[in-house]
Amino acid sequence: MNEDLEHIAREIRFRLIRLSHEAQSAHLAGALSCVDILVALYWRILRIDPADPLARGRDRLVFSKGHAVAALYAILAKKGFFLEQNLARYNQPGAGYPEQPCPGLTPGVEWATGSLGHGLGVGLGMALASKIQKNPHSTFVVMSDGECQEGSVWEASMLAPRLDLSPLTVIVDFNGWQATGRSREIMQMEPLAEKWTTFGWDACEIDGHSMQEILAALESPRDHRPRAIIARTTKGKGASFIEDDNNWHYRSPTSEEVERAAQELKVAT
Repeated sequence: MNEDLEHIAREIRFRLIRLSHEAQSAHLAGALSCVDILVALYWRILRIDPADPLARGRDRLVFSKGHAVAALYAILAKKGFFLEQNLARYNQPGAGYPEQPCPGLTPGVEWATGSLGHGLGVGLGMALASKIQKNPHSTFVVMSDGECQEGSVWEASMLAPRLDLSPLTVIVDFNGWQATGRSREIMQMEPLAEKWTTFGWDACEIDGHSMQEILAALESPRDHRPRAIIARTTKGKGASFIEDDNNWHYRSPTSEEVERAAQELKVAT
């Protein structure tokens, strides 16, 4: 089963690399780092029907690292939220698939998250609404390590345990980079998992590219506390010439690099 998910993740990674080339769009490396997390969520965890993406009882996913939304689009297309050929319209004016996510515009997108640091607060609100309205669903927030430097993140992280929001899960895509340098060089965040634990969360740290560890963390029994998963990842995962190279924060691949990625990922072009 995990092998199937890993194969899907490789296909998604190649689609992202080709998409970045075709659209000449940035933020490819940050999109590649969170693919395994999204595949695990959409194929094994989330209760959401692509044919009815606004169903009242659906699980919610807030993709807080909105700059990497190409990864979410590729996942949603693969799952049937919209036609895969629509990805060719990514980052085109007025096409419905902007470089930053927008709800009500793209099927399956829950919230606009281009401004970093607000996704957790939004997810908390969704989880609280579920509790008040007795409309049981789970809420997941996928965010970046750089976002954890925002004060609003920690305001929300203090409030969630106080409200006993156990259906709320945060997954931090900790790839170690942000736009201008390594995260640890911009702001000291370590030890991150311990910080979430101290704030009252059920927190753990995993290999964010191990499907087994991702699923184990997501599926393990829960208590009354919200859950925080610190997923250690590699920026640019899947293509050796992109991995851990922050020059790829803003650049897009050439046609030759697309072919090289296909060979490394062992996927058909």
